[in-house]
Amino acid sequence: MAKAPGGQRPSSSSTFSVLGGDTVIRGDISASADLHVDGRIEGDISCSSLVQGETSEIFGAITAESARISGQVEGSIAARELVVLKTARIRGDISYDALTIEQGAKLEGRLTPHGARPALADPADGNEAHLILASGGESAA
Repeated sequence: MAKAPGGQRPSSSSTFSVLGGDTVIRGDISASADLHVDGRIEGDISCSSLVQGETSEIFGAITAESARISGQVEGSIAARELVVLKTARIRGDISYDALTIEQGAKLEGRLTPHGARPALADPADGNEAHLILASGGESAA
């Protein structure tokens, strides 16, 4: 790790890494820092916080404390806090504690809250979970 002026190392709590739109990585990424991805990743990602740009493509599993997805993901996502923006296209299973999905996002896969009973996630036993999205301008009567 590079040293900051004065010989001190930068604090790891305030670091983040940016992978630009012209970047292609084939292989897994593990980062203790926050990660902003605008490029293409072919491999699994494990980090504290992930922000994915609209033109980004991720082909692999994502594990993060928090994730903000706005590009294409083909693989599973496990995050404590997950925000899926309207430009996102996700194909894969998602597990979460808190989930926000903007209207217009495209998801194909199973949504499972952390700690859910397995029977709720098993379509073979006839139980189904339903997701209902409503625009912010309407109210339920």
